[in-house]
Amino acid sequence: MQARTPSRASRATNQRRAIRQVLERTDRPLTAAEILEGARTAVPGMGVATVYRAVKALQDDGTLHQVELPGAVPRYELSGKEHHHHFHCTSCERVFEVDACPGELTHLAPPGFMLEKHEVILYGRCPACAPRSGSRRRAPKKPTGT
Repeated sequence: MQARTPSRASRATNQRRAIRQVLERTDRPLTAAEILEGARTAVPGMGVATVYRAVKALQDDGTLHQVELPGAVPRYELSGKEHHHHFHCTSCERVFEVDACPGELTHLAPPGFMLEKHEVILYGRCPACAPRSGSRRRAPKKPTGT
């Protein structure tokens, strides 16, 4: 008896399922490389091109969406979450969800402009990076000879 090779459709389904599970297990948006790292535990032979194809399909069907940060690689998170914003660690480059919103911001738009949506991105260091990146400033040196 010959072993059956999984069809292309079932492989794609398994890959998408693995990617969806990686995103369900995290509380922050992930890069394609982070998704690949997590999904390879379920689908060891998965490559980065496969991740991008699966991510595109999952975006097209509304399962996930892209989180864009200026000057950063795209990240992805599951759709359907409550409105939220993001914190970008400038040390480790990870992005975290912020479950708060400043609320109505239409008053910030110039007169005559109509605000359709907003995105707030906070920048700083996460708890893992703050202690090791010199969060304490040294006192300035006193001039000598006075």
